[in-house]
Amino acid sequence: MSAKERPQDEREALAALQARQGKGARYDSPASPAAELLLARRGAAYFARKLNELDDIALDGGSSLNGVGRRLIVARVGYEARAMARIAEAAREGHGEESLGDPEQEPDDEILGTCLPAHALRYLFEHAQAHLNVEWRDLTDAAWDHTVVSLKGRRVTPRQTVRERAVTLWLSAVALGNGGRLSDIPGEIRPASISTNDQQS
Repeated sequence: MSAKERPQDEREALAALQARQGKGARYDSPASPAAELLLARRGAAYFARKLNELDDIALDGGSSLNGVGRRLIVARVGYEARAMARIAEAAREGHGEESLGDPEQEPDDEILGTCLPAHALRYLFEHAQAHLNVEWRDLTDAAWDHTVVSLKGRRVTPRQTVRERAVTLWLSAVALGNGGRLSDIPGEIRPASISTNDQQS
């Protein structure tokens, strides 16, 4: 549901909020996928909560996925946000391909990411998620549907990445295995079960 499709009372409330916050505040463009963005942002908050419930020793433990450690899940979630932010940035700038900011930068390696100190691994998620959210908010109406070729060769628009991000965040939070439940996941993206394949898509 785009902003234009929201109920009249919701649009009026949003307009009033924007007026109170002033011209310096950032907002999603009218053509943004509002419902999916809400799912993704709620998922980010849920994942952050489950991650913060783990102390550094528990972070080193295994997840609810057979053979997958919690560190790997956090690294994947963080690096996915980085990649999606690069895709959004490329679309915003009118480029056709995702690119690394520094020509000498190596692509993200999730296995190396698991070796980061606990505080750095947590920061990876927090910073990457915040950056992605900023990139989404900076997208124009047209940029949401601008096709970008990812580093992996996939053709994708920023609009497509939002629901994918929501699914990743919610499933990964439950996969951490520290109290998250499938029933916590919103019905529109809730699977019957979570498998290792869900974490590799």
